[in-house]
Amino acid sequence: MKYEYWFAEITSLSDRKKYMLRKQMGSGERIFYIEETKLKEMGFLNEKDIHTIMQAQKAGKLDEKAAKIVEMAIHFVPHFAQEFPGRLRNIPDPPYALYVKGKLPHEEKKAVAIVGARRSTPYGEKYALEFGEKLAEYGISVISGMARGIDGTAQRGALMGKGKTYAVLGCGVDICYPREHIGLYADILENGGGILSEFPPGTPPAPQNFPRRNRIISGLSDLVLVMEARSKSGSLITADLALEQGRDVYALPGPVNSSLSQGCNELIRQGAGILLSPEMVLEVLNIDCLEGSEKITKNKKVLESGENMVYSRLGLYPKNLSQLTEETMLPANEVLERLVSLELKGYIREVSKNYYIKMK
Repeated sequence: MKYEYWFAEITSLSDRKKYMLRKQMGSGERIFYIEETKLKEMGFLNEKDIHTIMQAQKAGKLDEKAAKIVEMAIHFVPHFAQEFPGRLRNIPDPPYALYVKGKLPHEEKKAVAIVGARRSTPYGEKYALEFGEKLAEYGISVISGMARGIDGTAQRGALMGKGKTYAVLGCGVDICYPREHIGLYADILENGGGILSEFPPGTPPAPQNFPRRNRIISGLSDLVLVMEARSKSGSLITADLALEQGRDVYALPGPVNSSLSQGCNELIRQGAGILLSPEMVLEVLNIDCLEGSEKITKNKKVLESGENMVYSRLGLYPKNLSQLTEETMLPANEVLERLVSLELKGYIREVSKNYYIKMK
């Protein structure tokens, strides 16, 4: 497999040309030892491609590179491997290989992508968390990009729902991007999910990588849900790719005066499904909402009376500590203690210093 890893790591050679060359040569080992004259006979390789391959041959270090990914607990999955995701095989431009920490999405389970704005609003985050949690409770895998805002919130919701979530990165899987999501990165792996990328370990999060990774997010999914998006955004790129791949797209409607809902409202105008509730998504996926409801009820957290008193006073619009102290008639230190507990459980979020909103 070290030869296959060596060949996949030649990032300046397009996936299409890699597919064609390996098909002709039959293995990465034969490509490693191929002579320049033979490469020149390949009608689809230009001078730059040939030079790139020859330079990679000279660089060598096959054993060293292969040992490094084993040491980092990274699983290399080329397109011809049996475990390569079946959903990805049939998209127009599948990745040549995947690098995986943790696990790949289970082929037998339904999967839904939840994507949206990085600079999201409390409105979008509330529903991203709610949809992520509810779908996960019914065994649906949640696919996203672990980005700030909607992506990370939806994946955190999936973990709260005791489900599996998978992050597709625009960098190497050994790099946590954004860095502040290191806790989410670790929790995804600890709870049986996976971190995936088509980029070799060590690849930095360059801007041009993210539009490419979006086709993998949609390709791994049965449906794509767009929670919030500006009129021109990466989430709309994901939606376009999903349609090209034959996936259905649903968008969360939002206020007409919100710039972060313009993209979603436009998607709906163009024919995307209107996202009204997690139950609607379950229906689209032919999953019985009543099935397993007893198990879900048992998994729900029960709030203590003090927590519930604070929680019941919160909504989508932020309230500060002083307001909550006045409304609950509890001591300020006790209210603060309840707020910290609720935030740790994922029920609320501090949107600015001492201002809180309900998340579910």
